[in-house]
Amino acid sequence: MLPLISRTELLSRMEAGSVIVVDTMPVTYFEKEHLPEARNIPGFPYEQAAEFTDHLAPTVLPDKAAAVVVYCANTPCRNSEFVGRRLLELGYTNVRKYREGIEDWVSNGLPTGSSS
Repeated sequence: MLPLISRTELLSRMEAGSVIVVDTMPVTYFEKEHLPEARNIPGFPYEQAAEFTDHLAPTVLPDKAAAVVVYCANTPCRNSEFVGRRLLELGYTNVRKYREGIEDWVSNGLPTGSSS
């Protein structure tokens, strides 16, 4: 399991500009709603998570030492675990997971962005 980050710490790190946030939802979900400034590496379908990560990570996350937080829909969602583990396998050194995901973010009244 990936190291976790709380909503409070994630928000603080985002406000400080000291973290890169990666939404691991399918593109259509990402385009509809995501955490502010989030980048997208889909982790679903699960069988393609590693392929998507291998293909997109060099562009989306060029600095393997950067602080990265992955998230998906909610606690049961597994997308972020698949993408996060693959990032570690690819040599990224500072990857954490916001386990509660966008559902927790939205339910606490925090802002989101969209690509539309």
